[in-house]
Amino acid sequence: MANIFPRWSNLLPLKIAVCAGAAASGVALAIAYYATPKTLTVGYQPSQPIPFSHKLHVDQLGMDCRYCHSFVDVAGHSNVPASNTCWNCHQHVQRESPKLAPLHRSMDVNFPGYDGKPIEWVRVHKSPDYVYFNHSAHVNRGISCQTCHGDVNTMEVVYQAKSHSMGWCLDCHRAPEESLRPLEEVYNFSYDAEIYLANNPHLGEAGIKTTEQLGLKLKEEFMVKPKESCATCHH
Repeated sequence: MANIFPRWSNLLPLKIAVCAGAAASGVALAIAYYATPKTLTVGYQPSQPIPFSHKLHVDQLGMDCRYCHSFVDVAGHSNVPASNTCWNCHQHVQRESPKLAPLHRSMDVNFPGYDGKPIEWVRVHKSPDYVYFNHSAHVNRGISCQTCHGDVNTMEVVYQAKSHSMGWCLDCHRAPEESLRPLEEVYNFSYDAEIYLANNPHLGEAGIKTTEQLGLKLKEEFMVKPKESCATCHH
């Protein structure tokens, strides 16, 4: 009987095996690369048009996050400050500092080069367009700025301290009690759960004696029931 398969088909299984191996290796390398802190932008620290020091304004002067980021507890997204927010203070404070030239160009009509344009801050933290994250839903249920953005109060230049990866978010959704704070402590960068318990003896009298118990109490009090399905963030 004549051979119905052409001669080149003898190498077909080998070619398929080579292609499958190359594809598998590519997938493995892609996962290894895209799971690194470099890709997740941990440590990303861009220069800003004005060298704003959070350490000075928050840690030393005690400014509340909401003075500059005024949408954070009332909207789905947080905002960077408009020029007039900075101008409220700096039309009187450090007026002659050359570092504030972009602010003067934006706000001071008598400043050489005045153009009235907003300050072009460089965004540090940004979720992909296909991810929905609601700031107000988190901060109004006991999640601090510090939980997601790190010790911003000590940063001379803001950088991304946490990965903000899907797995990182899911870890918190699976055990939110580990991150919850009393609402009055959400913007307190010096918060310590053990000190909070010591300063509120009525909690101990109610049987809340450990930080774990405090977290579970807050989870129940705030009715925190975070979802883990894809549709939670990918609408």
